[in-house]
Amino acid sequence: MPKHQVLGRQRRTNPVVWCFAIVCSLIATIVIIAGIVVFSGYLVIHPKMPILIVRAARLDHIWYNQAGVLAVKLIIVIRAENHNKKAKASFYDTKLLLGYHGVKIAQLVADPFDVQRNETAELNYVIMSSAMRLPPEEDYMTQQSLGKTKLMLFYLKGGSRTTWRVGPLGSVKFSLHMNCELLLPINGSVVNSHCSTKSH
Repeated sequence: MPKHQVLGRQRRTNPVVWCFAIVCSLIATIVIIAGIVVFSGYLVIHPKMPILIVRAARLDHIWYNQAGVLAVKLIIVIRAENHNKKAKASFYDTKLLLGYHGVKIAQLVADPFDVQRNETAELNYVIMSSAMRLPPEEDYMTQQSLGKTKLMLFYLKGGSRTTWRVGPLGSVKFSLHMNCELLLPINGSVVNSHCSTKSH
């Protein structure tokens, strides 16, 4: 005679497992709702990244002698732009290093400042370098610049930090980084550069 299988009581799901599942469901629902709110807010406000841009630069004066000693005077105008129509932007930790080939000339800094919504602000720098003895390679390039090309190559590296409030979404912070080459005529002509910062 075949034996009949005896069925015991079915095992019930542990209440702890049910609680864990409910908590996970609630968290998932909150995350989805928050994502919808943030995405909707972005579509409505459409925030734009504040930037720094080199609006104009001019090599105002050059002092150079055959001993390879160089001094320069430059004028650089940097514009801070905030294209957000609903929020002002704050710029801080603004530091830019100005150099000539491999020689450091000056550091351009700015105190923290605000740019109102959909407006711009300009930072005007007049840089007078100290007399610097150039290494042989830079000295040769300077002679070429003064004699043939009539152009001198400078670089501008550094950046700034920005923060602005995006409506109900809270404050947004970014670091802006600049790495520019400025090829300036030795005759003092103004160069309108389109070099600007990139965000990270």
